[in-house]
This record gives sequence, structure tokens and C-alpha cells, in this order.
Amino acid sequence: MEFRELECFLVLSEELHFARTAERLYLSPGRVSQLMRSLESRIGGRLFDRTSRRVRLTPLGERFLADLRPAYDGLAGAVNRARTAARELTGVLRVGFLATPTDVVTGSVRAFERRNPGCAVELVEVPLSDPFGRLRAGQVDVTFTLLPLDEPDLAGGGELNRVGYTLGLSTRHPLAGRAGIAAEELASVPLIGLDGPAPRSWHERVAPSVTPSGRPIPRAGRVTTTQEGLTQVALGRGGMLFCAPTAMQHQRPDVSFVPVTGLPASIFGLAWVKNAESAAVRAFGEAAAQLAAERAPGQGTGDRVLVA
Repeated sequence: MEFRELECFLVLSEELHFARTAERLYLSPGRVSQLMRSLESRIGGRLFDRTSRRVRLTPLGERFLADLRPAYDGLAGAVNRARTAARELTGVLRVGFLATPTDVVTGSVRAFERRNPGCAVELVEVPLSDPFGRLRAGQVDVTFTLLPLDEPDLAGGGELNRVGYTLGLSTRHPLAGRAGIAAEELASVPLIGLDGPAPRSWHERVAPSVTPSGRPIPRAGRVTTTQEGLTQVALGRGGMLFCAPTAMQHQRPDVSFVPVTGLPASIFGLAWVKNAESAAVRAFGEAAAQLAAERAPGQGTGDRVLVA
């Protein structure tokens, strides 16, 4: 017995009109007639009396309708419940973050969990010097990251925020008391870079090798984490670039954060392994994007930042 035949019978028994039945089922009237002939052939009797002016159920059709309706409704309900369950997300989604989960990172988590109460988020810190290692190893499912993303095996969502940079300096450094510095002045400040397998483009974002005009920027030491970098800065062993929200999260008495103008913005988004994309990853991306849209410019930059 074909499910489509039964569905067509039920709709025709309500409409008693082939054209309206066809319209409801997105079929042609000829296809409706074909399905009914097939069903009547399977049953072995006529279910409808058809004339040029009217369609009505035969006594056999009325008895078949009375028997079929409860069974069909139960079957349709089971299918709908299964579809709903299939769309529900369950289990644990592991989300990577860099250095500091700001209020918007945690806000994205809360937004996702509100939408998907059966799925919990586990936040996992990702090393600054190896932003994609845990992602590729399957230790996290999705991670906040710098954009643009130039990794062939990874996929990413859209821009979630765009913020400026600050230069972390020891409070004893001659530039520490400045209200701001230009990017070209970085040529006189040895920058602390990263030690690890991060992509070259990532190294350049954290510690550019040249100023916008091409002047070389000297190198200081190399670190693997933000805390290591801050320690080196506090000891006066070099400066280190931080996006503005990170600087806000890491205020300390022995480090000054000086805004830098003239550098490309720090852009953050999400990344995941293309071959491991799941419904939960897509749903988390949607929640983060919705939160970013709600915290669009004009609502306060401090609240709309998704950065490490």
C-alpha cells in the first residue's frame, strides 16, 4: 500500500473535488485520479462515486475512511515526532576560545543552549600559538578564531566583530604613558611573537614583521600563551599586540595598554573542520551570528566583541 495513495484518499474525502485535492497535494488532477484508481484496485472496490457534477464516498469508501483516519493520524504523528527529534540537538558541543572567554563568547554559549536545551557547551581554551591544533585533533568541534581564514581543510562563519589593537608595554617603557601610538612607531618597539605551529598569517597578525609602510619591526622573545606574553611584557622584554577587549580583560598594575592606530582591524569569527561539520556546529554559528547582529554598532563596542 502506497502512503501517497492513502494521503490522496483522505484529502479527496475532505474536498470531494479532484482539482482542489490536486492543489492541496501539489499534484495534477490526472495524478489524483491515477492514485485513486490504483488504491481502488488494491482494495478491490470503488471508494468514490464520480459524475461530471459531483464526487462522493461510496459506502465502502465511508467505512474505509472511518477505519483509516485514526491509523493515518497515528502514523503521521509518529513521523512528525521523529522529524522533530531528529532536529533536536543533544550531547556536548566543545567550543574553543583564545585566552579569555569574554561576555559575548559566554553570551553565544547561553544563546545556543537556550535554543537547544538538550545540548550543552563545553568551553576549551585553545593555545594562542596553535589555534587549529585541537580543532584538527577533534578535541574541539568549533573555535573562535581570527579572520580571514586561509586553511583549506577548515570552514568558517562570517565576521562576528571588528576591533582595534593595543600595544602592551611595561609601565616603565617610555611609550607607556602615551594616549596612543601610530603603527609606524612599532619600528622602534621589539615585539614579542609566537612560538608554535600557528600559520604564518597568524604570526603576522600577532606580531607583524613590518609596519604598514614596510619598515622592519624588531623581534623580542616568543611565547605560546597570552599569560606568557604578559609576563614578558611586564618584565620589560618587549611589547606585545593585543586586541582591545583582551587588553580590557588583562589590566594589571605593571602593564600599560596603549591604543595603536594604522593597523588592520582584528576580525573574529568561527572555524570548524569542513569534514566534521555537524548540525550542532551550524546551530552554534547561527546563535553567535544572531548575537553579533543584536549587538551591532550603536549598542556599545564593549558588549559586541567576540575576541580572545
